[in-house]
Amino acid sequence: MNTPDLALGAIWYVVFLFSTTCHEGAHALVAKLGGDTTAAEGGQVTLNPIPHIRRSPFGMVVVPILSYLVGGWMIGWASAPFDAAWQRQYPRRSGWMALAGPAANFSLMLLAGIAIRVGLAAGYFQAPALLHSYASLVVPANAADPTFLTSALSILFILNLLLGTFNLLPVPPLDGHAGIMVLMPEGVAQRYIDWVHHSRNFALLGLIIAWSLFDRIFQPVFFFALRTLYAGVHSS
Repeated sequence: MNTPDLALGAIWYVVFLFSTTCHEGAHALVAKLGGDTTAAEGGQVTLNPIPHIRRSPFGMVVVPILSYLVGGWMIGWASAPFDAAWQRQYPRRSGWMALAGPAANFSLMLLAGIAIRVGLAAGYFQAPALLHSYASLVVPANAADPTFLTSALSILFILNLLLGTFNLLPVPPLDGHAGIMVLMPEGVAQRYIDWVHHSRNFALLGLIIAWSLFDRIFQPVFFFALRTLYAGVHSS
């Protein structure tokens, strides 16, 4: 692996840490606001990645680095603890807690998109003639190669679009499976929680199903996001 690849990997990892920390911190904050202080007492209502790394070192360090070495992009995970009794007592609050993580990711994606659009409008950035990778949504004006800034903004946009979309899939253990409880009557949600707790062995199956279907789901989402990002913009 050459020096540019290592530099790009470092940018990926910084963006991954920040994005995942915001995701888990949002879970912890909304749970605290809803009356469950479990994650807050563990120090996870924070933008400091250290408490999240301590809780999930494999998902926050090992898997992201391996996924970049193998595929040229990063994926991983972390988790925020919660009180199961609180979840059963307040299933809708638990649903909002679950949705807070993807909401944080989509918020970061929107902020990155706004920064990219401002750069395009000001003439600092231009859309690449071809989309070669997940790290080149924009390049500097009158330059062929991405810089640190354009790479970081591109990765921030794409990674958070991916994390937000993937986590919204309604299968255990992803956030979407709990998020759907905001739409359920309380009694139905409590029976649903009981079913999920008695079906923990299906969590791995849920991940396999989600991963196998995700490419078909994410591709149209990704290209819709690109068309929206580049609306009215012409690459030079």
